[in-house]
Amino acid sequence: MTITRFCLVRHGETDWNDEHRLQGHTDIDLNGRGLAQAEQMARALKRIELQFDVLYTSDLQRAAKTAKAIEELFAVSAITDAELRERHLGALQGLTTEEAPEREPLLWKSHLSRNIEEKLRDGESIQQFVDRIHTVLEKIRKQYIGQTILLVSHGGALDMMYRLVSKQPLDAQKVVAVHAPPQKNSGKICDRRNQSNHWDRLDRSVEVDQGGHENDRRTKPNHAT
Repeated sequence: MTITRFCLVRHGETDWNDEHRLQGHTDIDLNGRGLAQAEQMARALKRIELQFDVLYTSDLQRAAKTAKAIEELFAVSAITDAELRERHLGALQGLTTEEAPEREPLLWKSHLSRNIEEKLRDGESIQQFVDRIHTVLEKIRKQYIGQTILLVSHGGALDMMYRLVSKQPLDAQKVVAVHAPPQKNSGKICDRRNQSNHWDRLDRSVEVDQGGHENDRRTKPNHAT
């Protein structure tokens, strides 16, 4: 059975990440630590001798600049796709997690409840978000059947991809942290069978610590159909 593999990388840190400020579609650059994380991730992928056929990235610069480190080390050019962006968080964008419940208490409560139809006032609902992510992954998969795609995106987008793999309900609380703490940036590798309309399994995660050392953590396959 032909396997198309997606290798997923979360972008490095921004000042807004450090401030616990909700970014969404706001185009925030990497900070110094984030640039270092991007370089560490690229080196880690090189050390594990990751072989891939094409590199994709979200168009937001925190992802694109993370991908740039991979571009430079692997001598490849990334394909940019705006459909790989983070969820649009509407009126919550730009607020910290302390400001949001004070300024937008009803929206914040709805956001925390994981109401999948809540658009956060001119933003994007969870249902719209996962539909967008599923559509762009299908588009990429169909273009590169049987190949390996390295993809740089965002914490929320990676969470949606994980839910597609694991069949976790959209309104359930996260059971896996796909974002990284400030000292780490992480990539996750998934397989997909091209005969199916579902993700097949999550194979492996690679974490990079602040010193640039990678930890290769195997996870149990999820054979969702």
